[in-house]
Amino acid sequence: MRIYEGSPRQDWEEVLRSIGAFADKEQLKELLLLELDGGFLLQGLALPSSGAWTESSGSLAKRTYELTDDQVGVLIDEGNSRRRSAGTDVPHADVSNYYEQALRVIGKFVDKQPPRELFFFEQDGSFVFRMLVAGGIGGAVAGHQLLEFTREDILAMIDEAPQHR
Repeated sequence: MRIYEGSPRQDWEEVLRSIGAFADKEQLKELLLLELDGGFLLQGLALPSSGAWTESSGSLAKRTYELTDDQVGVLIDEGNSRRRSAGTDVPHADVSNYYEQALRVIGKFVDKQPPRELFFFEQDGSFVFRMLVAGGIGGAVAGHQLLEFTREDILAMIDEAPQHR
């Protein structure tokens, strides 16, 4: 990951948490996230831009965002300010911040890995991940790893998060 190279804010937990908070704010679902050389590509389904659900609209619209490293940095700063002003950082997976908390715990998992490239998609709260990892663990060769986190896995990880601080 290239964001904040050499600074203490270089962790996946904060990066993915901030992207998740952005997805929550934009009311996205069915996410797809792809790491790019200079940031991320985020895609999801959302209500049409009118914001109102009507029978005539009847469908969700696909939205795609290219989030540069600088934009993700701003999202991280905004999230830190929001949490300081709220006076709490205790995770709770409710409808309004599911992606913030889900991507946070996934980011914490990813921080324990040596990934060089990240791609995932989400459907109904479950995530399928692909990471390009460097060799070195048990003599393993560099290659892609596939992982799956069910919605139940994610909710359990969110519930356990405060115990790991």
